[in-house]
Amino acid sequence: MQELTFAILGYGGRGSTFAQLLKEPQFGGRVVAVAEPDTDRRAAAARLWGLPEERLFHSAEELLSQPRLADALINTTMDQLHAETAIPAMQKGYHLLLEKPMAVTWEDCAAIERTQRETGVVVTVVHSLRYHLLYAALKRMIAAGRIGEVVSFDQLEGVGDVHYSSSYVRGNWANEGRSSFMLMTKSCHDIDLFSYLVGRDCKRVASFGSLTYFTRAHAPAGAPPFCLDGCPAESECPYHCAKIYLESTFWRFVFPRKDDESVVEYLRSGRYGKCVFQTDNNVVDHQVVALEYDGGVTGTFTMTAFHPGGRLIRVHGTKGFIQGDLDGRVLTHYDFITGDKITTEIRPASGSHGGGDGLVLQSFVQAVRQGDPQAVLTTAQESLASHRIVFAAERARLEGRVVSLDEE
Repeated sequence: MQELTFAILGYGGRGSTFAQLLKEPQFGGRVVAVAEPDTDRRAAAARLWGLPEERLFHSAEELLSQPRLADALINTTMDQLHAETAIPAMQKGYHLLLEKPMAVTWEDCAAIERTQRETGVVVTVVHSLRYHLLYAALKRMIAAGRIGEVVSFDQLEGVGDVHYSSSYVRGNWANEGRSSFMLMTKSCHDIDLFSYLVGRDCKRVASFGSLTYFTRAHAPAGAPPFCLDGCPAESECPYHCAKIYLESTFWRFVFPRKDDESVVEYLRSGRYGKCVFQTDNNVVDHQVVALEYDGGVTGTFTMTAFHPGGRLIRVHGTKGFIQGDLDGRVLTHYDFITGDKITTEIRPASGSHGGGDGLVLQSFVQAVRQGDPQAVLTTAQESLASHRIVFAAERARLEGRVVSLDEE
Protein backbone atom coordinates (compact mmCIF):
# COMPACT_ATOMS: atom_id res chain seq x y z
CA MET A 1 0.00 0.00 0.00
CA GLN A 2 1.53 3.28 -1.11
CA GLU A 3 1.98 5.72 1.76
CA LEU A 4 -0.14 8.88 1.61
CA THR A 5 1.33 12.11 2.93
CA PHE A 6 -0.70 14.71 4.83
CA ALA A 7 -0.33 18.36 5.77
CA ILE A 8 -2.47 19.77 8.58
CA LEU A 9 -3.72 23.34 8.91
CA GLY A 10 -4.56 24.03 12.57
CA TYR A 11 -3.28 21.74 15.31
CA GLY A 12 -5.91 22.32 17.98
CA GLY A 13 -8.30 19.67 19.24
CA ARG A 14 -9.52 18.58 15.82
CA GLY A 15 -6.20 18.76 13.98
CA SER A 16 -4.39 16.79 16.68
CA THR A 17 -7.22 14.21 16.67
CA PHE A 18 -6.65 13.43 13.00
CA ALA A 19 -2.88 13.48 13.48
CA GLN A 20 -3.24 10.81 16.18
CA LEU A 21 -5.58 8.75 14.00
CA LEU A 22 -3.03 8.71 11.19
CA LYS A 23 -0.66 6.85 13.50
CA GLU A 24 -2.94 3.82 13.09
CA PRO A 25 -1.50 1.52 10.40
CA GLN A 26 -4.74 0.93 8.49
CA PHE A 27 -4.64 4.47 7.10
CA GLY A 28 -1.20 4.12 5.56
CA GLY A 29 -0.55 7.82 6.05
CA ARG A 30 2.13 10.11 7.40
CA VAL A 31 1.97 13.76 8.47
CA VAL A 32 4.79 15.70 6.82
CA ALA A 33 3.87 19.35 7.51
CA VAL A 34 1.82 21.33 10.03
CA ALA A 35 0.73 24.97 10.20
CA GLU A 36 -0.21 26.20 13.68
CA PRO A 37 0.33 29.63 15.31
CA ASP A 38 0.62 28.24 18.87
CA THR A 39 4.21 27.31 19.80
CA ASP A 40 3.26 24.48 22.17
CA ARG A 41 0.95 22.88 19.63
CA ARG A 42 3.57 23.05 16.87
CA ALA A 43 6.03 21.38 19.22
CA ALA A 44 3.49 18.62 19.99
CA ALA A 45 3.04 17.94 16.27
CA ALA A 46 6.80 17.86 15.76
CA ARG A 47 7.22 15.32 18.58
CA LEU A 48 4.43 13.06 17.34
CA TRP A 49 5.61 12.91 13.74
CA GLY A 50 9.32 13.83 14.01
CA LEU A 51 8.86 16.91 11.87
CA PRO A 52 11.88 19.09 11.10
CA GLU A 53 11.70 22.83 11.69
CA GLU A 54 11.33 23.57 7.98
CA ARG A 55 8.05 21.61 7.92
CA LEU A 56 6.53 23.58 10.81
CA PHE A 57 4.71 26.74 9.77
CA HIS A 58 3.30 29.60 11.84
CA SER A 59 0.28 30.14 9.58
CA ALA A 60 -1.81 28.47 6.91
CA GLU A 61 -0.74 31.17 4.47
CA GLU A 62 2.92 30.33 5.06
CA LEU A 63 2.37 26.63 4.37
CA LEU A 64 0.21 27.29 1.31
CA SER A 65 2.84 29.61 -0.15
CA GLN A 66 5.14 26.59 -0.53
CA PRO A 67 5.05 24.12 -3.39
CA ARG A 68 2.63 21.28 -2.65
CA LEU A 69 4.12 19.39 0.30
CA ALA A 70 1.76 16.41 0.58
CA ASP A 71 -0.90 14.38 -1.19
CA ALA A 72 -3.70 15.58 1.06
CA LEU A 73 -4.45 18.40 3.43
CA ILE A 74 -6.52 18.28 6.63
CA ASN A 75 -8.04 21.71 7.23
CA THR A 76 -9.10 22.28 10.84
CA THR A 77 -8.65 26.05 10.91
CA MET A 78 -11.29 28.23 12.56
CA ASP A 79 -14.60 28.26 10.69
CA GLN A 80 -14.29 31.73 9.19
CA LEU A 81 -10.91 30.80 7.65
CA HIS A 82 -12.13 27.75 5.76
CA ALA A 83 -12.73 29.32 2.36
CA GLU A 84 -9.52 31.37 2.25
CA THR A 85 -7.47 28.28 3.08
CA ALA A 86 -9.44 25.50 1.38
CA ILE A 87 -9.63 27.12 -2.06
CA PRO A 88 -5.90 27.75 -2.58
CA ALA A 89 -5.15 24.28 -1.18
CA MET A 90 -7.37 22.66 -3.81
CA GLN A 91 -5.86 24.86 -6.52
CA LYS A 92 -2.41 23.56 -5.54
CA GLY A 93 -3.67 20.01 -6.00
CA TYR A 94 -4.22 18.95 -2.40
CA HIS A 95 -7.02 16.49 -1.73
CA LEU A 96 -8.97 18.07 1.11
CA LEU A 97 -10.47 16.85 4.37
CA LEU A 98 -12.33 19.92 5.63
CA GLU A 99 -13.68 20.28 9.16
CA LYS A 100 -17.33 21.27 9.39
CA PRO A 101 -18.85 23.71 8.70
CA MET A 102 -17.86 24.00 5.06
CA ALA A 103 -17.66 27.81 5.50
CA VAL A 104 -19.67 30.52 7.23
CA THR A 105 -21.22 32.29 4.21
CA TRP A 106 -23.22 30.81 1.36
CA GLU A 107 -20.92 32.45 -1.18
CA ASP A 108 -17.85 30.82 0.37
CA CYS A 109 -19.52 27.41 0.55
CA ALA A 110 -20.46 27.68 -3.11
CA ALA A 111 -16.92 28.77 -4.01
CA ILE A 112 -15.44 25.71 -2.27
CA GLU A 113 -17.80 23.37 -4.12
CA ARG A 114 -17.09 25.11 -7.43
CA THR A 115 -13.32 24.85 -6.90
CA GLN A 116 -13.66 21.13 -6.19
CA ARG A 117 -15.40 20.64 -9.52
CA GLU A 118 -12.82 22.73 -11.33
CA THR A 119 -9.81 20.95 -9.82
CA GLY A 120 -11.22 17.43 -9.57
CA VAL A 121 -9.57 16.76 -6.21
CA VAL A 122 -11.20 14.62 -3.53
CA VAL A 123 -13.01 16.78 -0.96
CA THR A 124 -15.05 15.71 2.02
CA VAL A 125 -16.44 17.78 4.88
CA VAL A 126 -16.27 16.15 8.33
CA HIS A 127 -19.96 15.38 8.80
CA SER A 128 -19.02 12.71 11.32
CA LEU A 129 -22.62 11.81 12.26
CA ARG A 130 -23.12 10.07 8.90
CA TYR A 131 -20.34 7.70 9.90
CA HIS A 132 -21.36 7.04 13.49
CA LEU A 133 -22.18 3.34 13.87
CA LEU A 134 -25.64 3.98 15.31
CA TYR A 135 -26.72 6.28 12.49
CA ALA A 136 -25.14 3.94 9.93
CA ALA A 137 -27.23 1.08 11.35
CA LEU A 138 -30.33 3.30 11.31
CA LYS A 139 -29.70 4.18 7.66
CA ARG A 140 -29.47 0.47 6.76
CA MET A 141 -32.73 -0.28 8.56
CA ILE A 142 -34.53 2.52 6.74
CA ALA A 143 -33.06 1.50 3.36
CA ALA A 144 -34.14 -2.12 3.97
CA GLY A 145 -37.74 -1.01 4.48
CA ARG A 146 -37.89 -2.10 8.11
CA ILE A 147 -40.34 0.71 8.93
CA GLY A 148 -41.91 1.09 5.49
CA GLU A 149 -41.89 4.61 4.08
CA VAL A 150 -40.48 7.32 6.34
CA VAL A 151 -43.20 9.79 7.30
CA SER A 152 -41.49 11.94 9.92
CA PHE A 153 -38.54 12.15 12.30
CA ASP A 154 -37.39 14.23 15.23
CA GLN A 155 -33.98 14.63 16.83
CA LEU A 156 -32.79 16.26 20.03
CA GLU A 157 -29.23 17.52 20.34
CA GLY A 158 -28.47 18.18 23.97
CA VAL A 159 -25.30 20.23 23.73
CA GLY A 160 -24.72 19.90 27.46
CA ASP A 161 -24.88 22.81 29.86
CA VAL A 162 -21.17 22.81 30.75
CA HIS A 163 -20.04 22.23 27.16
CA TYR A 164 -22.31 25.03 25.98
CA SER A 165 -21.02 27.42 28.65
CA SER A 166 -17.42 26.69 27.74
CA SER A 167 -17.55 26.62 23.94
CA TYR A 168 -20.53 28.87 23.13
CA VAL A 169 -20.49 31.41 25.96
CA ARG A 170 -16.81 31.73 26.85
CA GLY A 171 -15.15 30.04 23.91
CA ASN A 172 -14.31 30.35 20.22
CA TRP A 173 -17.89 29.93 19.01
CA ALA A 174 -19.64 32.33 21.41
CA ASN A 175 -19.99 35.31 19.10
CA GLU A 176 -21.20 35.30 15.51
CA GLY A 177 -18.74 38.04 14.62
CA ARG A 178 -15.82 35.74 15.50
CA SER A 179 -17.36 32.55 14.13
CA SER A 180 -20.92 32.05 12.87
CA PHE A 181 -24.45 31.31 14.08
CA MET A 182 -25.08 28.34 16.36
CA LEU A 183 -26.97 26.15 13.89
CA MET A 184 -24.00 26.35 11.54
CA THR A 185 -21.10 25.89 13.96
CA LYS A 186 -22.67 23.18 16.13
CA SER A 187 -25.49 21.52 14.25
CA CYS A 188 -24.79 21.66 10.52
CA HIS A 189 -23.92 17.95 10.60
CA ASP A 190 -27.28 17.17 12.24
CA ILE A 191 -29.06 18.89 9.35
CA ASP A 192 -26.77 17.04 6.93
CA LEU A 193 -27.59 13.74 8.63
CA PHE A 194 -31.33 14.19 8.07
CA SER A 195 -30.89 14.60 4.31
CA TYR A 196 -28.79 11.43 4.32
CA LEU A 197 -31.33 9.41 6.32
CA VAL A 198 -34.42 10.63 4.45
CA GLY A 199 -32.83 10.56 0.99
CA ARG A 200 -35.05 13.36 -0.32
CA ASP A 201 -34.63 17.05 -1.12
CA CYS A 202 -35.68 19.55 1.54
CA LYS A 203 -38.36 21.96 0.31
CA ARG A 204 -39.24 24.31 3.21
CA VAL A 205 -37.98 25.19 6.68
CA ALA A 206 -39.12 27.18 9.70
CA SER A 207 -37.17 27.89 12.86
CA PHE A 208 -37.47 29.53 16.28
CA GLY A 209 -34.88 30.14 18.97
CA SER A 210 -33.01 32.76 20.96
CA LEU A 211 -30.40 33.50 23.58
CA THR A 212 -32.54 33.26 26.69
CA TYR A 213 -30.46 32.55 29.76
CA PHE A 214 -26.79 33.38 29.35
CA THR A 215 -27.31 37.15 29.46
CA ARG A 216 -26.50 40.00 31.83
CA ALA A 217 -30.09 40.01 33.04
CA HIS A 218 -29.43 36.68 34.76
CA ALA A 219 -26.15 37.60 36.45
CA PRO A 220 -26.31 36.95 40.23
CA ALA A 221 -26.46 40.07 42.39
CA GLY A 222 -22.94 41.30 43.05
CA ALA A 223 -21.29 38.94 40.58
CA PRO A 224 -17.94 40.35 39.38
CA PRO A 225 -16.92 40.17 35.69
CA PHE A 226 -14.44 37.36 36.52
CA CYS A 227 -15.39 34.40 38.71
CA LEU A 228 -12.16 34.34 40.69
CA ASP A 229 -12.65 37.93 41.85
CA GLY A 230 -14.99 36.58 44.53
CA CYS A 231 -18.45 35.72 43.25
CA PRO A 232 -21.09 35.57 46.00
CA ALA A 233 -22.97 32.90 43.99
CA GLU A 234 -20.00 30.53 43.62
CA SER A 235 -21.53 27.69 45.63
CA GLU A 236 -24.76 27.62 43.59
CA CYS A 237 -23.49 28.47 40.11
CA PRO A 238 -22.68 25.39 37.98
CA TYR A 239 -20.66 27.57 35.60
CA HIS A 240 -18.13 29.02 38.05
CA CYS A 241 -14.82 28.71 36.24
CA ALA A 242 -13.07 26.94 39.14
CA LYS A 243 -15.62 24.11 39.06
CA ILE A 244 -15.21 23.58 35.33
CA TYR A 245 -11.51 24.21 34.72
CA LEU A 246 -9.92 23.33 38.06
CA GLU A 247 -12.15 20.82 39.85
CA SER A 248 -13.40 18.69 36.93
CA THR A 249 -11.76 16.91 34.00
CA PHE A 250 -13.31 19.33 31.52
CA TRP A 251 -10.27 21.61 31.75
CA ARG A 252 -8.30 19.16 29.59
CA PHE A 253 -10.32 20.19 26.56
CA VAL A 254 -9.40 23.85 26.97
CA PHE A 255 -6.00 23.69 28.69
CA PRO A 256 -4.55 20.34 27.59
CA ARG A 257 -0.92 21.16 28.31
CA LYS A 258 -1.19 23.59 31.25
CA ASP A 259 -0.58 23.06 34.94
CA ASP A 260 -2.96 24.25 37.67
CA GLU A 261 -0.93 27.35 38.47
CA SER A 262 -0.91 28.63 34.90
CA VAL A 263 -4.63 27.85 34.50
CA VAL A 264 -5.48 29.88 37.60
CA GLU A 265 -3.37 32.77 36.32
CA TYR A 266 -5.20 32.67 32.98
CA LEU A 267 -8.66 32.45 34.58
CA ARG A 268 -8.11 35.68 36.48
CA SER A 269 -8.21 37.70 33.25
CA GLY A 270 -8.85 35.37 30.29
CA ARG A 271 -12.20 34.77 28.66
CA TYR A 272 -12.65 31.30 30.17
CA GLY A 273 -12.54 32.95 33.60
CA LYS A 274 -15.38 35.36 32.82
CA CYS A 275 -18.80 35.20 34.42
CA VAL A 276 -21.00 33.39 31.89
CA PHE A 277 -23.62 36.10 32.28
CA GLN A 278 -21.19 38.91 31.46
CA THR A 279 -19.41 37.97 28.23
CA ASP A 280 -19.86 39.11 24.62
CA ASN A 281 -21.70 35.92 23.60
CA ASN A 282 -24.65 36.29 21.23
CA VAL A 283 -25.41 32.83 19.78
CA VAL A 284 -28.71 31.16 20.69
CA ASP A 285 -28.90 28.78 23.64
CA HIS A 286 -31.92 26.90 22.26
CA GLN A 287 -33.41 26.48 18.79
CA VAL A 288 -35.95 24.31 17.00
CA VAL A 289 -36.09 23.71 13.23
CA ALA A 290 -39.04 22.25 11.29
CA LEU A 291 -38.27 20.74 7.89
CA GLU A 292 -40.42 19.53 4.98
CA TYR A 293 -39.00 17.24 2.30
CA ASP A 294 -40.18 15.98 -1.08
CA GLY A 295 -43.19 13.71 -0.72
CA GLY A 296 -44.42 15.38 2.46
CA VAL A 297 -41.84 13.88 4.83
CA THR A 298 -41.46 16.15 7.85
CA GLY A 299 -38.91 16.47 10.59
CA THR A 300 -38.00 18.53 13.62
CA PHE A 301 -34.65 19.26 15.18
CA THR A 302 -34.10 20.70 18.64
CA MET A 303 -30.78 22.04 19.84
CA THR A 304 -30.59 23.04 23.49
CA ALA A 305 -27.94 23.97 26.03
CA PHE A 306 -30.23 22.86 28.85
CA HIS A 307 -29.56 19.14 28.78
CA PRO A 308 -26.86 16.86 30.23
CA GLY A 309 -25.64 16.14 26.70
CA GLY A 310 -26.31 13.61 23.95
CA ARG A 311 -28.49 12.95 20.92
CA LEU A 312 -31.84 11.18 20.70
CA ILE A 313 -33.65 10.41 17.44
CA ARG A 314 -37.07 9.00 16.52
CA VAL A 315 -38.05 7.97 12.99
CA HIS A 316 -41.72 7.27 12.22
CA GLY A 317 -42.61 5.04 9.27
CA THR A 318 -45.72 3.52 7.72
CA LYS A 319 -44.83 0.03 9.02
CA GLY A 320 -42.82 0.77 12.13
CA PHE A 321 -41.00 3.15 14.40
CA ILE A 322 -37.35 3.39 15.47
CA GLN A 323 -35.86 5.38 18.29
CA GLY A 324 -32.17 5.74 18.94
CA ASP A 325 -30.01 6.90 21.82
CA LEU A 326 -26.62 7.91 20.48
CA ASP A 327 -24.74 7.95 23.78
CA GLY A 328 -26.54 4.82 25.00
CA ARG A 329 -25.72 3.10 21.68
CA VAL A 330 -29.20 1.57 21.47
CA LEU A 331 -31.73 1.36 18.62
CA THR A 332 -35.26 0.18 19.43
CA HIS A 333 -37.47 -0.96 16.54
CA TYR A 334 -41.24 -1.32 16.91
CA ASP A 335 -42.80 -3.42 14.12
CA PHE A 336 -46.45 -2.46 13.49
CA ILE A 337 -47.19 -5.68 11.58
CA THR A 338 -45.82 -8.27 14.01
CA GLY A 339 -46.05 -6.19 17.16
CA ASP A 340 -42.45 -7.06 17.93
CA LYS A 341 -40.13 -4.75 19.81
CA ILE A 342 -36.51 -5.36 18.89
CA THR A 343 -33.62 -3.69 20.69
CA THR A 344 -30.22 -3.54 19.00
CA GLU A 345 -27.12 -2.58 20.93
CA ILE A 346 -24.51 -0.84 18.81
CA ARG A 347 -21.00 -1.97 19.59
CA PRO A 348 -18.79 0.69 21.13
CA ALA A 349 -16.28 2.25 18.77
CA SER A 350 -13.00 3.77 19.83
CA GLY A 351 -12.09 7.32 18.99
CA SER A 352 -13.86 10.65 18.92
CA HIS A 353 -17.48 11.13 17.80
CA GLY A 354 -18.21 7.47 18.52
CA GLY A 355 -15.58 6.34 16.03
CA GLY A 356 -17.02 8.62 13.35
CA ASP A 357 -13.84 10.62 12.87
CA GLY A 358 -11.84 7.51 12.07
CA LEU A 359 -14.46 6.39 9.57
CA VAL A 360 -14.49 9.83 7.92
CA LEU A 361 -10.72 9.57 7.52
CA GLN A 362 -10.99 6.01 6.22
CA SER A 363 -13.54 7.02 3.57
CA PHE A 364 -11.36 9.97 2.54
CA VAL A 365 -8.18 7.89 2.30
CA GLN A 366 -9.90 5.24 0.18
CA ALA A 367 -11.28 7.88 -2.19
CA VAL A 368 -7.85 9.50 -2.55
CA ARG A 369 -6.26 6.14 -3.32
CA GLN A 370 -8.95 5.48 -5.94
CA GLY A 371 -8.69 9.01 -7.32
CA ASP A 372 -12.49 9.24 -7.16
CA PRO A 373 -14.11 12.36 -5.64
CA GLN A 374 -17.48 10.56 -5.60
CA ALA A 375 -16.20 7.68 -3.44
CA VAL A 376 -16.52 9.61 -0.16
CA LEU A 377 -19.71 9.28 1.86
CA THR A 378 -20.18 13.07 1.84
CA THR A 379 -19.16 14.82 -1.38
CA ALA A 380 -18.69 18.58 -1.72
CA GLN A 381 -21.98 18.69 -3.61
CA GLU A 382 -23.91 16.92 -0.84
CA SER A 383 -22.37 19.12 1.79
CA LEU A 384 -23.27 22.27 -0.14
CA ALA A 385 -26.88 21.07 -0.40
CA SER A 386 -27.19 20.46 3.35
CA HIS A 387 -25.48 23.77 4.19
CA ARG A 388 -28.09 25.44 2.02
CA ILE A 389 -30.75 24.10 4.40
CA VAL A 390 -28.83 25.48 7.39
CA PHE A 391 -28.66 28.97 5.89
CA ALA A 392 -32.38 28.80 5.02
CA ALA A 393 -33.27 27.73 8.58
CA GLU A 394 -31.36 30.62 10.11
CA ARG A 395 -33.01 33.02 7.70
CA ALA A 396 -36.39 31.61 8.76
CA ARG A 397 -35.53 32.17 12.43
CA LEU A 398 -34.38 35.74 11.90
CA GLU A 399 -37.27 36.70 9.63
CA GLY A 400 -39.99 34.80 11.49
CA ARG A 401 -41.37 32.98 8.47
CA VAL A 402 -41.29 29.77 6.47
CA VAL A 403 -38.46 29.84 3.92
CA SER A 404 -38.55 27.87 0.69
CA LEU A 405 -35.27 26.32 -0.41
CA ASP A 406 -36.00 27.73 -3.87
CA GLU A 407 -35.24 31.17 -2.42
CA GLU A 408 -31.69 30.25 -1.41
